[in-house]
Amino acid sequence: MQIQASVQSSAAGHQVVVRTDGRASMIDVPGRPGGGSALNGGELLCAALATCYCNDVYREAARRGVIVAQVEVAVEAEFGGRGEPARRITYTARVTSDAPAEVIEALLRETDAVAEVQNTLRAGLAVELRLAPDASAVVS
Repeated sequence: MQIQASVQSSAAGHQVVVRTDGRASMIDVPGRPGGGSALNGGELLCAALATCYCNDVYREAARRGVIVAQVEVAVEAEFGGRGEPARRITYTARVTSDAPAEVIEALLRETDAVAEVQNTLRAGLAVELRLAPDASAVVS
């Protein structure tokens, strides 16, 4: 699966597009006056973690034959100063289902073990900047 995200931002507008295997979706993220996003990267990181886990709960529940009526995921991250990585990321999840509590607890633990975004952070994967060939283009 190939996933991409792009942001195009200026004082005139702000656009966020995500793609998975070529299927594009726009995300409504408001711009900030003068350019940039009204949301910060930490907020979007928390949203990515919550979204990944939520989707994976439904996926893993279906694999187990567990009917899920609702999933709630709340993610908290603590960041320090400029340039510092997050110091702490925690999340909680609640599932509404008729399944027994021990089945739901096993579902939540298994989902935590296979959640791809969570596992990416846990692995400490390197992030590499590649400058675009025209990165220093000047518009007059």
